Amino acid sequence: MRKLLFILLLMMASTGCERANNRVVVYSAQDEEYVEPILPNLKSKQSFPLVFKFDTEANKSVSLVVELQQEAQRPRCDVHWNNEILGTIRLARQGLYQPYQSPNAAGHPEWSRAKDGTWQAFAQRCRVLIVNTDLVPKERWPKSILDLTDPQWKGKVAMAKPQFGTTATQAACLFEVLGTDAAREFYRGLKANDVQIVAGNKQAATGVSEGRFAVGMTDSDDAIVELLAGKPVAIIHPDETGHPKHGRLGTLYIPNTLAIVANCPNPDGARKLIDVLLLPETEQTLAKGGGYQFPVHPALMSTPHPSLKTPLQVKAMAVDFEKAADLWDETQKFLRDEFAR
Repeated sequence: MRKLLFILLLMMASTGCERANNRVVVYSAQDEEYVEPILPNLKSKQSFPLVFKFDTEANKSVSLVVELQQEAQRPRCDVHWNNEILGTIRLARQGLYQPYQSPNAAGHPEWSRAKDGTWQAFAQRCRVLIVNTDLVPKERWPKSILDLTDPQWKGKVAMAKPQFGTTATQAACLFEVLGTDAAREFYRGLKANDVQIVAGNKQAATGVSEGRFAVGMTDSDDAIVELLAGKPVAIIHPDETGHPKHGRLGTLYIPNTLAIVANCPNPDGARKLIDVLLLPETEQTLAKGGGYQFPVHPALMSTPHPSLKTPLQVKAMAVDFEKAADLWDETQKFLRDEFAR
């Protein structure tokens, strides 16, 4: 049974002023433990009561997207904090968001905001490979994501369910960057190489750290947890120097996004909350302990941990997120046909 977590945070000085219709409801695909460190700053600057509703690991970001779609005629959510940008773009195209350009986003790069003002990107993670150093000597570490179809990795690679979360985002981005034929060949190669499908990115990372798999495809925040726990693992930024055959291939960075739900109950509170979330303190906190995420704001760009590299230190995947969103349905059908049976 799906478990949905609720946090009710009362943030007004006088309880007599609190009314249910004044609260700001946030649907968050960002992990609860990464949101908690920013709450003191929100509490000091936000005058509305806040309700956070979090997603589950196995269906990361998907169940909240479905709820937003089902509630479109009568929204319950004010702010959608998504952790994978393609879902955000698809919801924006469905008219589920209303435009708002926060003054606190003025210093963010142009690519980080929707052209129609319906969403703003911030705080990125990257897709990495995590390798068990007891099982794989450094000279054999894979350098490219495409290396994982090599027979030496048969049955030794873990991947989260590819139809969900950032694993699905990565697939659509690969379809855009590699082209449909090459992307299909890669995923069919993984399947033929007996890739091990696990519940989520966290499970891929822990499976490697426990020695059940040699290599895992996961997110940087899940990989860094295992490294900080002293497990025998290393983090690899795939294609960090590029790829000789595929010029746009590189390490994929996936930002969080913030958006106000169309016709939401508390648009004024939603705008004020987004203003606070886009203050430098939020990205700085997320970089220091909230999953060691990379700030999007250029002035804040830094390496959150020595084992992680920023988009300025490696070749970042040259993906067009809008075009990747165009390929979403095609990619999903392919992944269902290949992996959901």
